[in-house]
Amino acid sequence: MSRDYHSIDAVDEAIIRSERNKARALRKTRWWQRKTASGRCYYCDRTFAHRELTMDHVIPLSRGGRSTRDNLVPCCKECNTKKKELLPVEWQEYLDELVDRAAD
Repeated sequence: MSRDYHSIDAVDEAIIRSERNKARALRKTRWWQRKTASGRCYYCDRTFAHRELTMDHVIPLSRGGRSTRDNLVPCCKECNTKKKELLPVEWQEYLDELVDRAAD
């Protein structure tokens, strides 16, 4: 069976493992410490203890994202769990709901 490399499902597991290892290494850097120092979730903008923030790939690895500084953001566990493998465009609806609730 031939693989369709333009498909979302075609991301190689070895690439995903490699990118996760890169993310783990970045989590130990001063750069990540500065990113989490404010305690702000990138998505919901709520404040948490920096230890409560998780690292999220804005473009998920399974959708072709990479572990680069411009694709990694601190976020709370709730947002990370809800976002799953959504792309920013797909995730925007949830974010809009958060803004609407905050305005009420």
